[in-house]
Amino acid sequence: MKPVTWFGPMWAFLCGSIASGATTWSLADVSRVLIGVTLAGPVLCAFSQVINDYFDREVDAINEPQRLIPSGLVSTKQVVVTLTILFSLGVLISIYMGQAVSLFVTIGMALAIAYSVPPLRAKRNGWVGNAMVGISYEGLAWMAGHIAFAPLTFPSVLLALLYSFGTHGIMSINDYKSIEGDRISGIRSIPVLLGPQRAAWLIVITMNLAQLGVIAAFLVWGNWWVSLIVFGILLIQLPLQRRFLQQPVEYHLKLSAIGVSFFVWGMMVAAIGVRSFS
Repeated sequence: MKPVTWFGPMWAFLCGSIASGATTWSLADVSRVLIGVTLAGPVLCAFSQVINDYFDREVDAINEPQRLIPSGLVSTKQVVVTLTILFSLGVLISIYMGQAVSLFVTIGMALAIAYSVPPLRAKRNGWVGNAMVGISYEGLAWMAGHIAFAPLTFPSVLLALLYSFGTHGIMSINDYKSIEGDRISGIRSIPVLLGPQRAAWLIVITMNLAQLGVIAAFLVWGNWWVSLIVFGILLIQLPLQRRFLQQPVEYHLKLSAIGVSFFVWGMMVAAIGVRSFS
């Protein structure tokens, strides 16, 4: 279930709830945020990861044979039971959160299945697969967090889409660890399609264009302080991005751990900034 991967959608849901402008420190609102964050991460993201691991078992047998499924530590029956529990929890919690949230959950689950499961298995194409993950992990989670408290607004939806676009690039960082296995298995990730060096440029450009889009949006909206802070956060990322462009295979983990952390802090700044519009 990879708890480390839960952070993205959990954070996006939290940002969306803040961007709604309707959340308070009341026990009811805090509880609702916590339930939504649990839905986004330990339930739905975990659901998508278990599906992905099961249908990646042949690739993982090449790249990471010690993992639970290819090593035989987890059986197919255990996978089915886990998926049934997570799916049921996702449906029940989404119903509790309301019809609008349920819609986003349904779309997210459909994308998770289409991403990993044949015959669609969209992850075989890095362009399509990354787009699905980007919109699911960031866009849908952000908008679900917002609509759980208030009707969606154009500024909030725009930010959700911009950060989804940036996540398209971020998703390719993780693919550096499995280039060889992906080639053998016919998975055309961005590093496989473009090569490590050109893929690195695409990753950095995508991440930075998303952040520049956020900066430009707040300049148009007249929130100069938000633009300035997000611009400062972008500048902090540049030295590490430069090293990544020089040695993408060697530095991809550092970019994932450090560079992406600053990227998501910019999300929170933007969420707080757009909250004032509500």
